[in-house]
Amino acid sequence: MILVSKYIVPKGYVGITIYPFVFLKYKALKKDAVLLNHEKIHLKQQLELLIIPFYLLYLIEFFVRLVQYKNMYAAYKNISFEREAYVNEKDLDYLKTRPFYTFVSYY
Repeated sequence: MILVSKYIVPKGYVGITIYPFVFLKYKALKKDAVLLNHEKIHLKQQLELLIIPFYLLYLIEFFVRLVQYKNMYAAYKNISFEREAYVNEKDLDYLKTRPFYTFVSYY
């Protein structure tokens, strides 16, 4: 389900996925197929890891990357879940053929 909420989406971002919802900062973003595909990739990742473990791994990897890169944005961009989503967001058919646990190959 896609919802618009400028208060849930962190500053500097336009969307966030918290299973089973995709929150977007602006109503117009509902028409952005690439952004929606990016967020749907996160929904798939969350389901694969049974939701709660996804968030734990996401946070752990963020902090590991933060120590590694010493920059919050670089840490975020290099989380394996984000790397998979960014690399494949323009392929609107990606989720139809995506193998199980693909994010592991982006570590």
